[in-house]
Amino acid sequence: MKARQAVLWLFAGCIACSNNPTEFHDDLCNESLSGSAIECTWNARLEAGKVLEVFGITGDITVYPTSGEDVVVSWVKRGRQSDPAEVTVATVDHSGGITICAVYPDVPGASPNDCSPGGGHNTVNNNDVEVDFTILLPNDVTFSGTTVTGSIIAEGVNSDVFANTVTGDVIVSTTRLASANAVTGSVFAAIGLPYLNRDLFFRTVTGSVGVSIPAETNAMVSVTTVHGTVDSEFQLMSDLTGGLHGPIGEGGPMLTVETVTGDVSLRRGTCLPTEDMAASSSISGSVASIAYGCGLKK
Repeated sequence: MKARQAVLWLFAGCIACSNNPTEFHDDLCNESLSGSAIECTWNARLEAGKVLEVFGITGDITVYPTSGEDVVVSWVKRGRQSDPAEVTVATVDHSGGITICAVYPDVPGASPNDCSPGGGHNTVNNNDVEVDFTILLPNDVTFSGTTVTGSIIAEGVNSDVFANTVTGDVIVSTTRLASANAVTGSVFAAIGLPYLNRDLFFRTVTGSVGVSIPAETNAMVSVTTVHGTVDSEFQLMSDLTGGLHGPIGEGGPMLTVETVTGDVSLRRGTCLPTEDMAASSSISGSVASIAYGCGLKK
């Protein structure tokens, strides 16, 4: 593995950046050994309207809703050749919320690795440690998750979600709004709010994309692929390449559903498009094996 610059936080930019001073914590809790893995659970109070950012390099991020007021973050670190103890999990408290990062050992000749709102800097050189995060997310706390190699799943949450990976699948179901992006992997999402307050993007390069939205949604829509099929349960205009475009409802912010190689679909409703997920040959086995319902509970 070559040294790679994991300043990948290019998809959605900084959701919770703040000019206020930040407080950096390196030792979040007492980690415990479990076989060859290192495990830890950490929690903090985070008010509604604040943002929880989680940045990984290698590993999955899984998010579930909680009725409690505390964010609960658990992680498991595993390494084959590299020592999991050399990878730290750091947090930054700031006026916008909390940022959590897997911070890998510094690489000689490169800038020091760090954690900061928006992701900070992480260069990884021949380190095979994987860090899997599991999060319990309170209602109305925005979640922003990014990893390089790994899948992101946010199931049945009651918060806005921004999820980005390079190699892996993204699956999101929320009663609010979401954007989800991958490069190699499939993207499937269901949102619960019909009124968009920003442009939403559901994109990949290699993989399928399927999105469910409420029937009464107001948005400008683009549903496109280069090599694959296009399907929409909303009336849209077809272009010369087979893509679908146009307003739904009264129009509004842009909602983009696109891939290069794979199928794309836009469905009515607030349940994940499970039939499209089952038909996808590109979705990973570990993700496809999960049984998803609507998962939308107030």
